[in-house]
Amino acid sequence: MQVNDRLLHKHVVEARAHTRILIPMISGLLEECRVTVADLDAVILGNGPGSFIGMRIGASVAQGLCFGAGLKIVPISSLAVVAAEVFAGNSSNYVAIAQDARMSELYFAQYERGKDGAPALIDREKIVAADEIQIANTPTAIAGGGWNRYPNSIKGVDSQTIEKTSVAVPDARFLLSLGVAAYLNGDGVDAGALQPAYLRMKVAEKPVVSS
Repeated sequence: MQVNDRLLHKHVVEARAHTRILIPMISGLLEECRVTVADLDAVILGNGPGSFIGMRIGASVAQGLCFGAGLKIVPISSLAVVAAEVFAGNSSNYVAIAQDARMSELYFAQYERGKDGAPALIDREKIVAADEIQIANTPTAIAGGGWNRYPNSIKGVDSQTIEKTSVAVPDARFLLSLGVAAYLNGDGVDAGALQPAYLRMKVAEKPVVSS
């Protein structure tokens, strides 16, 4: 959360704990900053790709906050957040992000260092088989937990041109920096228009029940 020039954030890595920790963390930050939701300009949301349940919980909480206060949601790619942290601490001009998508697949995207060091997406974010990853630009850094899950995923690339980083998951500090820039660029959306970046739509779609 950024209030004037004051930046406060909480970063917790704990699997399957969204429903238990998310709302108390938000309430705690608001109380610490002595503001209410109505005082905010917008809510910045890490919009996936990621686990379906985690994304739905995050999106639902963001929508609830914004519906009640009449705020916009600023959706930011969770892969781009990881890329932003890499560029902030690494001299590489390219980074490839891979996160575990289960079923021997990865959420994958490649970024180049753009204006002011912000990540600029190359091609598109996609879901790919873990044994079909191709790195488009070298030398490049790699980040994300997917490389740990599938360490042999890189094909056709000299290992000497790859620099593995320790950045594994999105950090709220970098989500905020990307979100503020997007908000100032007018990229906020109405809460009801939010479209989470599921990528694997067969998981997100509602099952068809036959009579």
